[in-house]
Amino acid sequence: MAPSHTLKCCKRALNWVPVLFINMVVAWSYYAYVVELCVYTIPNNAERISYLVLFHIFLAMFIWSYWKTIWSKPSSPSVAFALPRAERELYEKEQRAEVQQEILKKAARNLPVYTRTAGGAVRYCDFCQVIKPDRCHHCSTCEMCVLKMDHHCPWVNNCVGFSNYKFFILFLAYATLYCVVICVTVVQYFIKFWTKQLPDTHAKFHILFLFFVAALFFISIVSLYSYHMWLVGKNRTTIEAFRAPFFATGPDKNGFSLGFKRNVAEVFGEQAKYWIFPVFSSPGDGHSFVTRLVHIDPEQANSVLQQNGKILMDGETNLCMVADDVPHAEGNSKEKTDGGQIVVVTVNSEP
Repeated sequence: MAPSHTLKCCKRALNWVPVLFINMVVAWSYYAYVVELCVYTIPNNAERISYLVLFHIFLAMFIWSYWKTIWSKPSSPSVAFALPRAERELYEKEQRAEVQQEILKKAARNLPVYTRTAGGAVRYCDFCQVIKPDRCHHCSTCEMCVLKMDHHCPWVNNCVGFSNYKFFILFLAYATLYCVVICVTVVQYFIKFWTKQLPDTHAKFHILFLFFVAALFFISIVSLYSYHMWLVGKNRTTIEAFRAPFFATGPDKNGFSLGFKRNVAEVFGEQAKYWIFPVFSSPGDGHSFVTRLVHIDPEQANSVLQQNGKILMDGETNLCMVADDVPHAEGNSKEKTDGGQIVVVTVNSEP
């Protein structure tokens, strides 16, 4: 028991090494830019002040979004998705897989869960002992089920999912802009040192190395940022990009896609004034998502959420499903369309 606990502690400590490395690089870049470039190298006061103001604005946004990504605890499924005690005991005692599935299907009928495994089985986590909500996956590193899990990122030592995906996108965006600001403002002094137009001083190494490091980080980060912005436009997670979610009608990578504008709002929220700030503004609660493949009427949606203990913030709304011409195999909901147009079902938190 003791060796196992020691190994876990060592593993957790090692997981912070990439985060420590990033913070050390940022700390050095701050010293190289502020002290070696602005204080010792730039002769013009107006240029120095303008560079410092611009640099600190993007550094502050970068650090803010980075630490929000790190310290935002991943959201896990609510107790409503756990098997009731009697059903859990039956499930654990039962050895036949088909009977276990019948127990899970019975429990899942009272939940807004519409995705299945590739074999059509109800998605259940034996570690957390919960029926997995749509887009939820178990992270072996965090040892928990994470709502709308995208991936586990070693550079933030945290799972990127429903609670912090917006912060992660902003972290990549501001890290890219931070590198751009450094490269654009340092390049003229990089050239002067490289061509020996400036005398060799202790600042030379820092200026040359700062430009190379910023350029290399820019190339790596901008590619990752572009990929995730493409995922946002498609309303997919990284997991869904590699393995399409399974619905009653089969696998569909575009099952959660609602059009570019709505897809962006699913991550950043409806109010554009909050988009550039690392404050949580994503809609919903992470347990259920709008999908074009399942339809459900408002009364049934409200009943499902109330039965399963969904607790929403005051005044918050939860977009559950979108009416479509593809019926759900297990549902008995009525089709809600108006002139062939898709109708969004909105469930208010007000009783």
